[in-house]
Amino acid sequence: MEITKHKSVLLKETIEFLNIRNNGIYIDATVGMGGHSIEILSRLDTGLLLGIDQDSEALEIAEDKLKQTSKKYILVKSNFSQLAEVLKQHSINKVDGVLFDLGVSSFQLQKKERGFSFNLNGALDMRMDSSTALTAYEIVNTYPQQKLQEIFSDYGQERWSKRIAEKINYLRSNKTFETTLDLADAVKGAIPKSCWPDKIHPATKVFQAIRIAVNDEMGNLEKSLNCLSDILNKDARVLVISFHSLEDRIVKKHFNDNSDLYKIITKQPITATEEELNENPRARSAKLRVAERN
Repeated sequence: MEITKHKSVLLKETIEFLNIRNNGIYIDATVGMGGHSIEILSRLDTGLLLGIDQDSEALEIAEDKLKQTSKKYILVKSNFSQLAEVLKQHSINKVDGVLFDLGVSSFQLQKKERGFSFNLNGALDMRMDSSTALTAYEIVNTYPQQKLQEIFSDYGQERWSKRIAEKINYLRSNKTFETTLDLADAVKGAIPKSCWPDKIHPATKVFQAIRIAVNDEMGNLEKSLNCLSDILNKDARVLVISFHSLEDRIVKKHFNDNSDLYKIITKQPITATEEELNENPRARSAKLRVAERN
C-alpha cells in the first residue's frame, strides 16, 4: 500500500504533556498512520502501547511503521467509544495515558474513493469505518430538508444551512447525488459567490458536518470520555486534540464537570506554533486539552 505523507499535529506538545514513563501503558485512541504512536513507543522500555483505530487502511500503514521497532505494542480495529471493552479483551485494567487526535486525517482526505474531499471526485461515502452502514450518500439523498439544515447548522456552523438544504432538496428531486463533486457544486451554487469564504472552499463546512453525522463523532467522543475515569491510573493523563469547536466544547465541559476526577493541566488549549503552521496548515484549527487523573 502506498504510504501518504502525513504530519502529526502538535506532536512535540503531545509527547511532552503525556509524561511518558518507560514502563507505562499508553493508548493512542486514534492511531491513524502511527505518527504519535511511533514517538510514544520510542520512549517506552518495558511499557506497552495500545493503538486503536476504526480505519482498516490506516491500521495497515501504522503496522508497517510500528513493526520496525522492537517495542511492545498492540493494534486493534475498533471505535474509541469501545475503549473499555478493548482493554478488557486484552486483560488490561488501567493505563497511564490516553491520546485522542480527532477528525479526519490527510490520508483519508487524499483517498478519493473514501469521499471525504470536496476537491477529489469520489463516491459519497465519508465512513471512517467502512464496515458501518450509514454513508454520506444516504444522508444527502434521503434525509428530510429540515434534518439536513440542522446537520449543516449544528455540526458545520454553516450560516447558509437553510439555502444549501433547499438547494440539495430541489436538485435531488430530479437527479440523485452520486459523487462528492456533485455535492460540492450544489453547495457552491447555493451560496452567493460574493459571500464565499476567503480561505476555505465554500463546501468545507457542509462536508465536515456530513462526515460528523455519518460517523457519529460527537456521540462517540462523549461515550469514550465517560468511560475514561475507570481505566486511568492515578496521575494518568488524557490528551485530546480537536479541530472543531463542538468537540472542544465537549472536552472542556467534561473535564470541568468532573473536577473531582481530573486536574486540568491546560487552563487554555494549546495551539500550533507559527513554525508548525508554516509546515502543516492543517494544524490551524487544532486545540489540545490535557487533564490528569486525581
